Amino acid sequence: MTGQAPIEIDTSKPHPARMYDWFLGGKDNYPVDEEMGRQLVALEPRVPAMAQVNRAFMHRATRWLAMNGVRQFLDIGTGIPTEPNLHQIAQQVAPDARVVYCDNDPIVLAHAEALLRSTPEGVTEYLQADVREPATIIEEARKVLDFTQPVALSLIALLHFIADEDGAYELVEKLLAELPSGSYLMLSHASDETDPEKGAKAMAIYRARGMTLALRDGEQIGRFFDGLELVDPGVALAVDWKPELGEIVEYGGEGPVPGYGAVGRKP
Repeated sequence: MTGQAPIEIDTSKPHPARMYDWFLGGKDNYPVDEEMGRQLVALEPRVPAMAQVNRAFMHRATRWLAMNGVRQFLDIGTGIPTEPNLHQIAQQVAPDARVVYCDNDPIVLAHAEALLRSTPEGVTEYLQADVREPATIIEEARKVLDFTQPVALSLIALLHFIADEDGAYELVEKLLAELPSGSYLMLSHASDETDPEKGAKAMAIYRARGMTLALRDGEQIGRFFDGLELVDPGVALAVDWKPELGEIVEYGGEGPVPGYGAVGRKP
């Protein structure tokens, strides 16, 4: 593993990776994560379903990319490992796929062994870094990935934790600028489009904990793909993105789960 540092987990404040684990029914979280998670579920009972829909989108998008010739993946904001993870989906289709995972939460590092169980033909690697350090990520990823060949940049449920004023769009531009023609951007993103009032309350919950939540509508999410060729069906509700590829989550409640997914190709 590259970028390894002593594992010091801050359990005094919640972290998105550990909250996501709690939403998915995992055990690698702390009371502070569950407390905030319960606040969000009380506000929006479909939050656990949103996490499941998001994960299913990642599976389908990864499968589509591998089926269409992509053999290298850079996954930033990896989160705590769950089965199957991105490398397992990609290597089911293409055993020689190479995957670099990246996250900034030390608890992910503590579980990184599960991320590194590659097929003999492929490679998986993990580095601890923050998406706000794109130069560091690219430098480390170059040690594993061949940047003369297409790379799929995976930003799953990550960008809604970075505000516009913190350079969300610029970060994506910097990462994509390092990737060759034929590379792809795969992302999912929570939205407040269907209920802005509820979205504002969710953002206030995050602010009260010193965290950022930057919900965006479909048009704003589409801006991350400026200059890219969107794969059909474009920027779509995550549950509606190529459902024929499997993993469709059944959920209760009224209306669609408010989250988007999309994949775009760099010309």
